[in-house]
Amino acid sequence: MRFRGVHHVEFSVLDYENSIRFYDRMFGWLGYKSFWTLDVGYRSTYYMARFPLPHSYIGIQPAAKGSTLTPSDHATGIHHIALWARSKREVDAFHTSFLRKEGITVTDPPSAYPIYAPGYYAVFFVDPTGIRWELAYTPRIPMPWDILATLRAVRALRKQHPEWQRHPAQEMMRRLPSRRDLDQG
Repeated sequence: MRFRGVHHVEFSVLDYENSIRFYDRMFGWLGYKSFWTLDVGYRSTYYMARFPLPHSYIGIQPAAKGSTLTPSDHATGIHHIALWARSKREVDAFHTSFLRKEGITVTDPPSAYPIYAPGYYAVFFVDPTGIRWELAYTPRIPMPWDILATLRAVRALRKQHPEWQRHPAQEMMRRLPSRRDLDQG
């Protein structure tokens, strides 16, 4: 079973210098380190949350062509990427002390999203190229009222989907073919 998730992701941006200024400030505020900026056949800057421990990281490189993204269009490509927040307080502080202060477009202000998970709390925003980001907090141990809010949200969602035959938690889970299944197939 995988235990680290995504190794890394890289984004191509329209205005590299402006984007790096934005990402330096954003990732700096969040406590990330920039551990690599090189021109080795291509130009890229990388950011990591728990440097130097092996962990997922994010790369930014200049786009060869393209235009500003419009996340609300839901066009082909990445919809958004979410970063882990340490707490709801960090989400709120990031919104107030960084996003608003820097004049960053916020598509969804800090809010609870009980349908995602008990205690889920997030803010959504857009970078200079139009890439949509989220800073999200999910508690390791949710509070009882967060669990109740999720149960209420699931109940309301179930009313909107009379076609569901099973509990929503079962409806949303899908079995993926295992390595063994694929080897036998």
